[in-house]
Amino acid sequence: MPKPTAKKSTAKKKEPAISKTSPPKPVDHQLNNFEKAMKLFHKRDFAGALPLFEDASKGADVAMSHASQMHIRMCQQRMNQSAPKLTTVEDFYAYGLSLIGRRELDVAEQQLKKALHLAPKADYVLYALSLAKGLQGDINASAGFLAKAIEIQPGNRSAARTDPDFHELLQHGPIRELVY
Repeated sequence: MPKPTAKKSTAKKKEPAISKTSPPKPVDHQLNNFEKAMKLFHKRDFAGALPLFEDASKGADVAMSHASQMHIRMCQQRMNQSAPKLTTVEDFYAYGLSLIGRRELDVAEQQLKKALHLAPKADYVLYALSLAKGLQGDINASAGFLAKAIEIQPGNRSAARTDPDFHELLQHGPIRELVY
């Protein structure tokens, strides 16, 4: 009697389903992106931080992923906030001073230059521009703006001497020569 032959199975083995989402990123990559994003976030560079937070949110560390998602929402909210409507010299000046206080010096300089454009002889705007440029490390430009402010209003010399914001700038020769 012939032996029955085993039928070969024509059914294919089931392979595991491929996930449509990308696999979690390694934790060290996730941490690196999160740290970079946080540095940008604290510098108020929300547009730069956003893609790094998005990448960090896809990582294996659940707590870091959650924190990244929260920061994504904060970045989006802050990027969507409308800038204040500034029209007068005083508006640009006051906004520029507030930005100096927050150490957003590049934006402060832009706002103060808009104020200066509207009032080229405004000594207080020149004084604030001097401070912004000095805090950015551009001592020569700072001295130039301060010299103009002193020329228009000599009282700016003693103001800079006693202004705590100018204390660090007084260490530099060009500023010190103008003030003393």
